[in-house]
Order: sequence, then C-alpha cells, then structure tokens
Amino acid sequence: MKIIALESSAVTACVAVTEDEKLLAQSFQNSGLTHSATLMPMAADLLKNAGLSLDEMDVVAVAAGPGSFTGVRIGVAAAKGLAWPGEKPCAPCSTLESMAWQCAHLEGEICAAMDARRDQIYCARFQAQDGGLSRLTEDRAMGLEELAREVRGSGRTQILVGDGGALVQRWLESQGLPCRLMPPHLVHQTAWGVARAALRLAREGGLVSAAALTPSYHRLSQAERERLERMGPDGR
Repeated sequence: MKIIALESSAVTACVAVTEDEKLLAQSFQNSGLTHSATLMPMAADLLKNAGLSLDEMDVVAVAAGPGSFTGVRIGVAAAKGLAWPGEKPCAPCSTLESMAWQCAHLEGEICAAMDARRDQIYCARFQAQDGGLSRLTEDRAMGLEELAREVRGSGRTQILVGDGGALVQRWLESQGLPCRLMPPHLVHQTAWGVARAALRLAREGGLVSAAALTPSYHRLSQAERERLERMGPDGR
C-alpha cells in the first residue's frame, strides 16, 4: 500500500511517501515559511524526484489535529486537493499518535506533546513494545500539573516527543519525575509518522472520503473563545 502523507500541524512542514512500513521518500522543512506556500510544492517535487505519481498512491494521509489551527486547516485542505480528483481514500491521523510512531522502536512509555498555549499542552501517552504502539490515553488538551500527576501515578520514565517535548521535560524534571527527550532530529513531527499512523487506520478500516475528511482541533480556536467571551448570558 502506497501512502502520501502530509504534516503541517506546527512550525515544520513535511511530506512523505511510504509503501507499507517502508519509507520511499521524505521532504522536511523548518524554514519559518507559511505552510500554504510550501506544502503542495513540496508534495509535487517529492513525487517527481522519487519517480512516482499521485495516481500510484493508494491513500492520502494527513495530520488532522490537534495542532496549530491554521496549520491543520492547510494540511487537511491540501489532502482533500490531492485526494478528490482520483477519489482516493484519506487517513485523518492523530498528530500525537503520528509523533509517537517515531519512537515505536523503543521500549517504554511515550508522551507526545504539543504546546497549546494558554498554559496547556496537547498530549497523549502510548506504550511502545516490540515495534508496536498501544494507547494509554486519548488525545486531549491539558495542564502541565495534570500531566505531572498522571505521570507520577505511572511511575515510569516518559519518552518525550513533539514540539512541546522540551516544555514538558522542564516541567517534569522540576517535579522530580523521570523523562528523556528525543534527540533534535527525531523530536519534531514528521510525515513518516503520519504515514505509519495511516497504515494502521487503513488496516483497521478507518479511512474516509475526501468529502468526510475534517480537522480535529480538540478545543475552540482563539477567535471562537473571544467571540463567546463577548457574548452575554443570553447568547447574544
């Protein structure tokens, strides 16, 4: 099964093509440029340089959230654009699970984290064993104190991954809790992780049509929160 995967949920942009568990090609960019200007050209160039075509892809996968509202929207829109002409199935992948797959070769508990601002993180925890991954928690937005209580209850060293990993590392270490951060070349989100999460979705019957592909934000956007704060008790 050939999968083209997109990752634009945070500051980095990444596109990958895989065949089952094998990585065929990947392009990664952490230049600070907007994803709307980089993601689709990256996909086109990657396919061309790898000698592949969009027609050969069986699935279009994307990090559908949580993450940056703008970045997730751009990724989902790009995935729809790639999938719609050929009516290709789409894989709406959890950004956090996708990050955890980058650590699945290790043994232990993985904490995938993104900085959600407003004193919160997006976080999910997983168990890595024998190259596989199983969930310990669902994706959620939570405070660092709440995460520390959960980790203390686990009693196990946390393997940290994601653009919020360093933030979590500082907090857990300040609480005397054991953790270790993935090295710089593995700590950021990658499209390979998205493709690996998509492969599991495909095997479990979790693919959707381009029309049904939607972001999964896990909380209201800042604009929506501000609008609700301005509304009175009567909803006006």
